Amino acid sequence: MTHEKEIVEPVDLCLPDGRLNPAAVGWTRRPLHRANLRGWGRTKRWEYWGIVTPTHIVGLVASSLDYAGVHGVYVLDRATKVETGTDAVVPFARGVVMPPISGVGAVHAHGGGLSIDIDQTTEGSTIRATAPGIQIDLVVPLPPGHESLGVVVPWSTRRFQYTVKDVGRPVRGSLRVNGTTHVVDERDSFAVLDHGRGKWPYAITWNWAAGSGSDVSIQLGGKWTDGTGSTENALFTGGRLHKLGAELRWSYDRRDWLRPWRISGDRVEVEFHPFHEKVSRTNLGVVASETHQCFGHFSGWAQADDGERVALDGLVGWAEEAQNRW
Repeated sequence: MTHEKEIVEPVDLCLPDGRLNPAAVGWTRRPLHRANLRGWGRTKRWEYWGIVTPTHIVGLVASSLDYAGVHGVYVLDRATKVETGTDAVVPFARGVVMPPISGVGAVHAHGGGLSIDIDQTTEGSTIRATAPGIQIDLVVPLPPGHESLGVVVPWSTRRFQYTVKDVGRPVRGSLRVNGTTHVVDERDSFAVLDHGRGKWPYAITWNWAAGSGSDVSIQLGGKWTDGTGSTENALFTGGRLHKLGAELRWSYDRRDWLRPWRISGDRVEVEFHPFHEKVSRTNLGVVASETHQCFGHFSGWAQADDGERVALDGLVGWAEEAQNRW
């Protein structure tokens, strides 16, 4: 079991003066935090959905970084390795809509030739997005009793992040790429949500890995949480969350991102085997980012709360390193 506090009742992320609410620090099995953020300049809000099908990998991000909205729609053809996508930067995040509670309300982001519209209810989410050469129309049901990982990471009373990592969601609908329509069948496809709300330091590096199979999913993070007393690590079996509280060791070759990655720690021994690398770079001087997101397969194991070692062999997903100055 983890040393971290489990939160079981709704809670505000911030105090009335905008500082971190001490009662909000902990983790949840379903979204219970209200991101009542105040102030301007260091506030970051985003919704990222990653979708894996037997033929494609899809990524959508809508975000508000206060001074800009940074949005993207991306599709990888797994057979040909052809990437199709569009990124957009909208000054001052004009027109961006981000609800304060994960899974409740609408998300909208438009500009630069793309649009992302996400409607969220207690029954699930609908995702519609368009970009040059891409049309996405998906439904992500929320199964009864499904659990997700919510975590508050406290760097200080004025710098903190609330994240929801919802891994292994079923997804169905259609994906149209360059005139060809592909059916997304929930029997062999899955979706991952990264919901983020917080007030960030200027420079940060993180690792993130997520993978899913028919009844098992894994969520792992590193670097950005080190030393905070919080982690964003969890095993999911049959829709139930097993919180992994220890910090993890990440080992990978930054000269060759397609070599195997190793992620290890108490209750976790994982290898990740990439088959494709997606590179994203932005450099506007004082604002810059570089992300290496590798798609691939997992092997190894993670330990459930009852001590059972659950095999992760064959899970599909990604592992990444992101460096941001923002």
